[in-house]
Amino acid sequence: MTDHAAVRAWVDAYERAWRTPGIATLAALFTDDATYSMDPYDESVQGLDAIGALWDRERVGPVEPFTMSSDVVAVDGDTGVVRVEVAYHDERQQEYRDLWIIRFADDGRCRAFEEWPFWPGKDHTA
Repeated sequence: MTDHAAVRAWVDAYERAWRTPGIATLAALFTDDATYSMDPYDESVQGLDAIGALWDRERVGPVEPFTMSSDVVAVDGDTGVVRVEVAYHDERQQEYRDLWIIRFADDGRCRAFEEWPFWPGKDHTA
């Protein structure tokens, strides 16, 4: 079982890890066999190595110019739901609103991460 404070702390650690060079911090966030999905309809990657490779592909680097805000929406048992807003301040000038569904292991690390991303101009009728 987890609570709002634990979910908030995990999200804060996630943002710090995203802004930190390398992927050594992932082991503190995710279990060895964790799954990670960037879209509810895409296949998840599984395991720290696969999550690390995904992060390496997706991040520009530790100096990536973005702001992030988040709000813990709900916590039920081992699952937290977080609304996240990210705005990139580079040539992309892209913003996202996401829902994160995070399932935690007993030790407080994530065992399953599922992202539901939305952004301006995304066609939701196709």
